[in-house]
Amino acid sequence: MKQTFSYPQKLRQLLVILLPILVTQVSMFAMSFLDTFMSGHSSTADLAGVAIGTSIWIPVQTGLTGILFAVTPIVAQLVGEKRKELVPYKVVQSIYLAVVVAVAVVAIGGFALNPILDRMNLEAAVRQTAHGFLTAIAIGILPLFVYSVLRSYMDGLGQTRMSMLITLISLPINSFLNLVFIFGKWGFPRLGGVGAGVASGITYWCICLIALFVIIRVKPFADYHIFRKMYRVSLTAWKELLKVGLPIGFAIFFEVSIFAAVTLFMSEFNTATIAAHQAALNFASFLYMIPLSISMALTIMVGFEVGARRFKDAKQYSFLGILLALGMAIFSAAILLLFSKQVAGIYTADEQVLVLTQQFLVFALFFQLSDALAAPIQGALRGYKDVNITLVVAIVSYWLIGLPVGYALAHMASYGAFGYWIGLITGLAFGAIGLFCRLLYVQRKRTRPESSAPESA
Repeated sequence: MKQTFSYPQKLRQLLVILLPILVTQVSMFAMSFLDTFMSGHSSTADLAGVAIGTSIWIPVQTGLTGILFAVTPIVAQLVGEKRKELVPYKVVQSIYLAVVVAVAVVAIGGFALNPILDRMNLEAAVRQTAHGFLTAIAIGILPLFVYSVLRSYMDGLGQTRMSMLITLISLPINSFLNLVFIFGKWGFPRLGGVGAGVASGITYWCICLIALFVIIRVKPFADYHIFRKMYRVSLTAWKELLKVGLPIGFAIFFEVSIFAAVTLFMSEFNTATIAAHQAALNFASFLYMIPLSISMALTIMVGFEVGARRFKDAKQYSFLGILLALGMAIFSAAILLLFSKQVAGIYTADEQVLVLTQQFLVFALFFQLSDALAAPIQGALRGYKDVNITLVVAIVSYWLIGLPVGYALAHMASYGAFGYWIGLITGLAFGAIGLFCRLLYVQRKRTRPESSAPESA
């Protein structure tokens, strides 16, 4: 990364950082999609079991790895401040914390998994697959969390192409392992949906080992000599990481889990409605990769400029990212309007489900517009290391506004299942407005003579 002096230069550098992140996020989404898709071709019970297992695992995974994403703004600010000598210490301490968190997740999961599944009243075959899937994926939790730190370190240096390449390598690995373990190819036992968990766990080890090799042997990462010195565990360093990371992780958790909650509430409607909801939500999640990637890129760029005390440049990057996200959202909305039937046809051939999915996709238009504002602002605020208000906004907008409004519209008005989507859109809109006000406040605080500006929040 380097200092820029004009909007065209900033846009060029933002796109250089952004495009690899976008490819990475789409590839990760594709990996999850392949697990579900290939399990569905094994059996209905395998599909349902993997779906249940994924709905439990994804909020936990995204929330806890979100804590470790704090490494990105920390590293970006240190590089901007030209205090590169502190980077190895911060990264190693983050790896220590990742190991502790991973062990805790496996231990807690071992005690909590059976009670959670027992409360779901699942068919025996579905419960067995869900249990086996989650047990198998546990073998990869440790390397996944360590990789999250290593990826955040690489991204914090602005070297997002490397994490993109690692993710692209992992996609065929995961697909091959799915064939081997789900369908029992080449003499291996046929594990069905459980095999998707085995494949994911092994894939997590592969990407972690590849990332470790890159960190040690490939420039510019090797220039920092991350593992030259094995530092003692520092609770003070952990406290700094958690101060930034916990609000990020919990905000992501509350954001992801609200969709799982809505899906559970949807179970009161007929099968066609549930299927249409899932199809539309899946495609909306795919489109969300765009504002999410812009958000992650802004965390890097804003963090770099804040570290260098170039607060005017940080502000310019923030609004450039927001405008870019809004432009892409308008383009996505146009695609949905013009090709809603074709998009729905990707997921189903059933006429009733097709029509309902098209109707849900109309609501996805408004999702895109709200996400295009909220996601980049979240990324910019993380670049400032201003994360506590983001957590509060996530709780209020989703759980205190979105879900109650959705429930009321679904049961006290004539909107039915669509009421939940209207509620989520309402919550997203309130959240976007709240985050925008917070960003303006933070930027006003930082737009003071740079020599007297505080170091960081």
